[in-house]
Amino acid sequence: MSLPLNESVVNIKPSGIRKFFDIVSEMKDAISLGVGEPDFDTPWHIRDEGIYSLERGKTFYTSNAGLKELRQEICNYQKRTQGINYDAMKEVLVTVGGSEAIDIGLRAMINPGDEVIIPQPAYVSYFPCAILAGAKPVIINLKAENQFRLTADELLNAVTDRTKVLILPFPNNPTGAIMERSDLEKIAQICIDKNICVMSDEIYSALTYKGEHVSIASIEGMKERTILINGFSKAYAMTGWRLGYACGPAEIIKQMTKIHQFAIMCAPTTSQYAAIEALKNGDNDVRLMRGAYNQRRRFLMNAFKEMNLECFEPYGAFYVFPCIKEFGMTSEEFATRFLEEEKVAAVPGSAFGDSGEGYLRISYAYSIENLKTAMERLSRFVNKLRSEKHNV
Repeated sequence: MSLPLNESVVNIKPSGIRKFFDIVSEMKDAISLGVGEPDFDTPWHIRDEGIYSLERGKTFYTSNAGLKELRQEICNYQKRTQGINYDAMKEVLVTVGGSEAIDIGLRAMINPGDEVIIPQPAYVSYFPCAILAGAKPVIINLKAENQFRLTADELLNAVTDRTKVLILPFPNNPTGAIMERSDLEKIAQICIDKNICVMSDEIYSALTYKGEHVSIASIEGMKERTILINGFSKAYAMTGWRLGYACGPAEIIKQMTKIHQFAIMCAPTTSQYAAIEALKNGDNDVRLMRGAYNQRRRFLMNAFKEMNLECFEPYGAFYVFPCIKEFGMTSEEFATRFLEEEKVAAVPGSAFGDSGEGYLRISYAYSIENLKTAMERLSRFVNKLRSEKHNV
């Protein structure tokens, strides 16, 4: 029989991140530097709150939008970190990770044929979620010479009469790039002038190493046209708890809640109770983890310098994006040989868009010991490649 399949889904390529790690799991003494997952355990006081909620029998559905107390704590967090005032009852939705918020946010805003601007390299979900929402993705290829930041000129050149949404993926996965206030103010003015909504993915907002993160929603005129997406996975080491949230204009949040209501019902109850504790008392945990990540970041940048491997300095998230163009192979070829010959897994830059070709994503959400071993292997590998190239 002919199976009923959606052509849009069939034509979407699987994630380019995972295939290397299926191999790593079967490879003895292999080191994986690819998955964007903190190596820290969820802090005990957060875990305890989740456990306590189970002991009290808090195992029922919450409201569709999430626990009222959690939504209020999200508002408190945005107020104290960004100076943004949100209404907990109308402008906040608790989701199953930030990824759900991306998906339903686009579906709530997009009509078929609308254009969604996606700066790349970027997180792998934006493009397929735009396609599934019926949008036409418009790609802006970010440049290393601009520190992989989105410039006003690049945005203006991509805008058309059909532009509906700009996805703003900063701090950036995979590059570690950030946008500072002066950058965002120029982008904000274009969005206001051209009537463009922004989906600002700020999941790494707590992990910045050059001053505090600035949300575009905090800039005058932007709160009313921005869906701010964040969550608990990265900052609080809560990846498996699967909890995120969206803040934005009440009418958009209302429509997102409707989709969430029919598809999901509500985010995990236990995770919501734990998240309340994270927001109330987790700031010090975040500072400690951020300090550890910064130490690892500096270690990797120094290691690249010693092996003469070009890499711009990232100031956000927990990734570095070294350039491997000198070796004359694709990023997938490089990553495959590196894994096979040195037993280290990293992600080809091409997994994050065409502009990622010629780069490699390395996560430093791993111990210094593993990073040291991996860098020794990378140094040996690039020296071998340079020797091969010299002898041709």
